[in-house]
Amino acid sequence: MALVLYGAVGLFIGMATAFGPVPRITWEHREIHLVHFQEPKTFNYSTLLLSEDKDILYVGAREVIFALNSLNISDKQQEVFWKVTEDKKTKCAEKGKSKQTECLNYVRVLQQLNDTFLYVCGTNAFQPVCDYLNLLSFEFGGKNEDGKGRCPFDPAQSYTSVMVDGELYTGTSYNFLGSEPIIFRNSQQSPLRTEYAIPWLNEPNFIFADVIRADPDNADEDDDKIYFFFTEVSVEYEFLGKLMIPRIARVCKRDQGGLRTLQKKWTSYLKARMLCSAPDKNLIFNIVNDVFILKSPSLRESVIYGVFSPQLNNVGLSAVCAYNISTVEDVFAKGKYMQSATVEQSHTKWVRYNGEIPRPRPGACMNKEARTDGYLSTLNLPDKTLQFVKDHPLMDDSVTPIGDRPKLVKRDVKYTQIVVDRVRALNGTVYDVMFISTDRGALHKAISYENGMHIIEEIQLFPNFEPVQTLLLSSKQGKQFLYAGSNAGVVQSPLAFCDKYSTCVDCVLARDPYCAWDAQESVCVDNFREHETERDWIQNIGGDASSCTASSHIAFPPPGTSFLSCVGSDSAPSPLNPVSGTDCSTVMLMPPFLSDQIQHVNAHSTFLLFCQAVGSSQDSWSREFASWKSVISEHDKMMDSWKKTWESCSKKGKV
Repeated sequence: MALVLYGAVGLFIGMATAFGPVPRITWEHREIHLVHFQEPKTFNYSTLLLSEDKDILYVGAREVIFALNSLNISDKQQEVFWKVTEDKKTKCAEKGKSKQTECLNYVRVLQQLNDTFLYVCGTNAFQPVCDYLNLLSFEFGGKNEDGKGRCPFDPAQSYTSVMVDGELYTGTSYNFLGSEPIIFRNSQQSPLRTEYAIPWLNEPNFIFADVIRADPDNADEDDDKIYFFFTEVSVEYEFLGKLMIPRIARVCKRDQGGLRTLQKKWTSYLKARMLCSAPDKNLIFNIVNDVFILKSPSLRESVIYGVFSPQLNNVGLSAVCAYNISTVEDVFAKGKYMQSATVEQSHTKWVRYNGEIPRPRPGACMNKEARTDGYLSTLNLPDKTLQFVKDHPLMDDSVTPIGDRPKLVKRDVKYTQIVVDRVRALNGTVYDVMFISTDRGALHKAISYENGMHIIEEIQLFPNFEPVQTLLLSSKQGKQFLYAGSNAGVVQSPLAFCDKYSTCVDCVLARDPYCAWDAQESVCVDNFREHETERDWIQNIGGDASSCTASSHIAFPPPGTSFLSCVGSDSAPSPLNPVSGTDCSTVMLMPPFLSDQIQHVNAHSTFLLFCQAVGSSQDSWSREFASWKSVISEHDKMMDSWKKTWESCSKKGKV
């Protein structure tokens, strides 16, 4: 556990604090109880599906599918292997692919078809195949359907899928080379796909897809909409290098294609740019890495959360932006279109279309307006509307984030995945808690509150720093867990580690809406796992710990676990030996921990370390500080040890 203070070293603080908060606490992998699942010689645990009714986590890996107990994933309940024949491996290798890695079967689609079957697809040595997995016998049906358009050929190619009312919607590549991208609906009645044209899809990297159901109370009687998220090469601008643009695209469930124009193609396909930037810092985040759509019943509308990074990310920046679904729909329903144009001596290739727009509106779902005009199906739409949407799939308006800026900008980290939980604190305030994974196998838990963004904790999910490829969040009350998949295995984590906080002040200053201090039992509890109706618990997301009694005993962190690393250190500290060997590896940091941030120190001379008080006001800080005065005498002995360690570091000039 690494408790951290807010450090300021000369002018360094100005640059460091400009790029976001630092986790208040870091849990090393060995310090917390996480449940792991991995099988010998099995890799790429990248496809996860949770059945909360049955408490089963399905895991699609390389050449195998597992059924795990979702309450304890170390409990493997069933497995079925899905291997490639030697003949297919040989033919794959003859095409220049690796027989040991690429020419295997990577499970890429794992979707619930009904209570009895899963619909599954795999790369199958560059010959994608799909089948039905019987959940009763846990055996394949042997259908071996052609997976073209439903699953990528190459395990390294991007893909996404979502099952909507028994029909599979996918974003993937349609050929061996990966040069023909496609958004496809696998349907016996009405299979549809995107037009094979650069304005529709230009080298996209698909990352997520989901459905937003129509509001049954909507007077317009709108349609269910399926959203796809990807980054693609810009068609609006042309430079020497490829400019990447994050996109959101939308199709409608009742789309049946056109009768003549756009036959068996989407008539409702539109796409727009997702804007995520910090203008005051001159930062533009134009690569979208993952998306999560929050659909809590308490929400008036769904909220889209996206993890972004800059295209030229040599400084390791990541951002989280959030978007209201109504903003997205306003762009598609009311926004301007773009059209291809030749602009002399300009990088601009597409400009705003200001001409007449046909009726019914191109790209619109079959809603009340269309039916009023006599159009009951997309097959009845006039060619003028269909030709327009074929030529103008790109919107001129951008989808702007809530607050017109990122929720979070973080330096020295690459975020990979995100899931979000909506939580009600004890005082009734609702918070969106973001769980964001990194390419170093860690997880950040963060909330946005009235005074800014707070990263509650960092959790090291994988001991070998494997990048997190997949995140999944269970929503079952009292049984909430987070599941993370990587190349090496799957990890199950609780949503909070409240029991790790041993004092009231520590529990409250965590500012974790899952945690509260039970003064009667003197324990920090997970208030969503407890079932008491009468609760006199202490919680303050603003960071005011004045409600904690001054007489309560405040325990110190175990020796060696709270430290400031010295530059040039090769050895890590241990709880028994905070200063490893003769190297100056760590400097102990003492309580009181009056804030939740630290900046890295890199200096070769004397510097000052400042502490910043937290709380809603100076008065609350004074009350908080008073509680520390009762135990300040206990610091003296630790301060002596700290001073000696500090002096030894200074002599070696490595601080």
